[in-house]
Amino acid sequence: MKIHGSTALVTGGGSGFGRRLTERLVESGSSVAVLDVDFESIEALKALLPNVYGLVCDVADDAQVEQAVQSVTNQLGSIDILVNNAGIMTSAPLVNLLAKGNRRHPRELWHRVIDVNLNSVFYLTSTIAEQMVRDRRKGVIVNISSISARGNAGQSAYSATKAAVEALTKVWAKELGPFGVRCAALAPGFANTQGAADALESKLLDRWVEQVPLHRLAEIDEVVDGIIFVIENDFFNGRVLKIDGGLVV
Repeated sequence: MKIHGSTALVTGGGSGFGRRLTERLVESGSSVAVLDVDFESIEALKALLPNVYGLVCDVADDAQVEQAVQSVTNQLGSIDILVNNAGIMTSAPLVNLLAKGNRRHPRELWHRVIDVNLNSVFYLTSTIAEQMVRDRRKGVIVNISSISARGNAGQSAYSATKAAVEALTKVWAKELGPFGVRCAALAPGFANTQGAADALESKLLDRWVEQVPLHRLAEIDEVVDGIIFVIENDFFNGRVLKIDGGLVV
């Protein structure tokens, strides 16, 4: 997919990978829309990149997704590129022996992670893929997974959602490929982002860094480079590109 002249939609584009990807897409000549639940992040992004069409949207809400996609297509036209980047990283053991009272994994946390990391991917992809197929337009859908999809102790909800996203990527690549719509995923390792710092204690993050053969975290642009590759390579389909520095979880 040629980025120049395309229309792209990035979820969770107000910060982290999503924000930097948005900048890179705009630099390459794409018209970009961003969905993010955080109003301040959207406003800051629009101040930096006035041509970006930013919308506050909880992508875990199907009705909000429907309205947002309609608003984007009304403003920018048909969507060629969808990057399902929005997600939350959480850590909680299945059973917490140090907790007082209920020691089980919090149910509300489980449901929220499933909603944001998995259901949103289904809502966005089904809505936009329908338009692509209906209009007989080629397109590309990129899902952001994680090395935690292989299973990471203390991350039941997060690992489950990322494994599911990778499975859906393969299913959709087979279903949508005959219509000229590619679907692929990218699985970063631990990266130098605020999200990783907020989700993991510094000691735990340092422990992961020690296990990476390169002995460092990924930089944001190294991950974004991978997303750009997936978008631009028209024969990359149904696969998961791992950007993890050689770390195996």
